[in-house]
Amino acid sequence: MQKLQPPGWAKPKGYANGIVAEGRLVFVAGQIGWDETETFRSNDFVDQVRQCLVNTLAVLAEAGAGPEHVARMTWYITDREEYLGNLEGMGRVYRELMGQHFPAMAMVEVAALIESEAKVEVETTAVVPVE
Repeated sequence: MQKLQPPGWAKPKGYANGIVAEGRLVFVAGQIGWDETETFRSNDFVDQVRQCLVNTLAVLAEAGAGPEHVARMTWYITDREEYLGNLEGMGRVYRELMGQHFPAMAMVEVAALIESEAKVEVETTAVVPVE
């Protein structure tokens, strides 16, 4: 996997402008902040981010993939201000679970998610090298 950084562009913080990779594609459906029993354990934004990432990693593991294989993530949040107010905690949780791997990302504020308790949903694409 190679990060794409056009000459003269400022280096992004916490994401890559683009990624080029070859291999087997893994598509992870949008994961929200509930556990494997579809129960929300917390209404806290950072807790829900943690659970989204835990869920994402569990699905990736089924394909023999891990955080290092993630090429892109699209994040859907219901409250921009809540997101901005939790950047430090969110960053800490991200690094704890995903390490220092920062794929191409987009963040989109939406009016609501299908599950009314959900504050964040993360959709992921990974590329696993073919051996």
